[in-house]
Amino acid sequence: MRTPCDEAIIRGSKVDVVKRTECERWILAATVLGSSMAFIDGTVVNVALPALQFTFHATVADAQWVVESYGLFLSALILVGGSLGDSLGRRRIFIVGVAIFAVASAACGLATTIRELVFARSVQGIGAALLVPGSLSIISASFDENTRGQAIGTWSGFTAITMAIGPVLGGWLIQHASWRWAFFLNIPLAAAVIVISLWRVPESRSSTAGKIDWLGAVTATVGLGGLVVGLIESVEQGWRSPLVVASLVVAVVCLVAFVIVEERSESPMVPLELFKSRAFTGANLLTLFLYAAIGAFFFLYPMNLIQVHGYSATQAGAASLPSIVLMFSLSRWAGGLVVRVGPRIPLVAGPLIVATGLVLFAMPSMQGHYWTTYFPAFLVLGFGLTVTVAPLTTVVMTSVDQERSGAASGINNAVARVAGVLAIAVLGIIMVHAFGSRLEQSLASLRLPDPVVHQIKSQKSRLAALEAPAELDQAAKKALRAVVQNSFEFAFTVMLMISVALAVMSSGIAWVMVGKKVTPPEGNNPALAN
Repeated sequence: MRTPCDEAIIRGSKVDVVKRTECERWILAATVLGSSMAFIDGTVVNVALPALQFTFHATVADAQWVVESYGLFLSALILVGGSLGDSLGRRRIFIVGVAIFAVASAACGLATTIRELVFARSVQGIGAALLVPGSLSIISASFDENTRGQAIGTWSGFTAITMAIGPVLGGWLIQHASWRWAFFLNIPLAAAVIVISLWRVPESRSSTAGKIDWLGAVTATVGLGGLVVGLIESVEQGWRSPLVVASLVVAVVCLVAFVIVEERSESPMVPLELFKSRAFTGANLLTLFLYAAIGAFFFLYPMNLIQVHGYSATQAGAASLPSIVLMFSLSRWAGGLVVRVGPRIPLVAGPLIVATGLVLFAMPSMQGHYWTTYFPAFLVLGFGLTVTVAPLTTVVMTSVDQERSGAASGINNAVARVAGVLAIAVLGIIMVHAFGSRLEQSLASLRLPDPVVHQIKSQKSRLAALEAPAELDQAAKKALRAVVQNSFEFAFTVMLMISVALAVMSSGIAWVMVGKKVTPPEGNNPALAN
């Protein structure tokens, strides 16, 4: 799902507007297409994971790395990407980001091993860290206060449409051609963005840009990277593995160093004084827990649909459309909630509705038809996110001084991305252990030979993609398949219940830390911050 504060970054940016009214449509076309590449890629890859597991005989750790390598570099470097645009030219950095993203997409599509794919995805994340903030800052610099609202509405609407179409189109390509075409799809889009940008998008840069916080970026990237490596590799290698121990030690050292660096930096990537605001801290904690919950869900639910319930890739890509359509349709209504009832009520209620939607996904009735099972669950989930995201964005913008609202929005946006990265790493561990535990219990009833049981257990990290040993007869393979599916559903339910707890915790944070009213600094209108 789209992260919070995308639109707020545009509204909160204080830039000198470049007057190029005749190019406005082209500017929106370039920024919409550029943003859409990153949005589509994030959703399509999740739908492609079962196909990737089949192609490369990959474990869930491999699948995690396909997602995490991209998310890690994007979340760690996105704030630096914005600073680079301010200093070196927004159009220039945007085009560089699009070009890197396109080359990396081609490398993803041509990958012959899972390691090659993970490396290419890492490069993709670097490109996205340049193009995503670049697209937002170009809009900020190209539209004045009178036209910016309409531009944001156009950008938001079209990117929502591409987010809805992307998983369906990607799923269709995966089903009828190859998962590789889900990556090759980015290449013509990138070519169009680069041509339009060079032809019609004016260059701009900030006259007050500070120094780029490279040391903060390096410590944040290495710290998050070490943490993710340690968590993911612990599944296969165990907690006592030298790699796991070393990675976690490096993570702790670098994350502590990051805090120290940010405290002493003249131009910090993350100004820590912003967290003196109780509302801002509360909004970011809420974001961390809520987006961790939904990040883990959106990583695992395509596997559940495709590998357990027999959905095609196209059907799995289309399954979440109700959430996306509902969020788009009700976004304006949700943006006015803060004005009518204040921020606390929607920020308490929204995550609770999300939790209810996640509970629905764990119901036994999910064995039935889509329209009576997943459809209502996705509607409830989407409504909960709709109620939450716009008020959350408003609280972030109005919890700090107006001149810092752009920085505050960027931080919250990055927190949402980090939440997804950490959730996939942590809940992936729990998922594998829960799956392995139920699998071991169920295998006893099949009375298989010990060597066969050992071979099956050795594949537990593949989850529902576990393959039956060749020496089993068809009846035994069918029985094993039922056991594997049952074990996956059990583990998926465990993950859902943890996600429910995270969503409830985010609601509690809102109740404790977010005030009943928004008192924005002068000139900052909360009704516009959706």
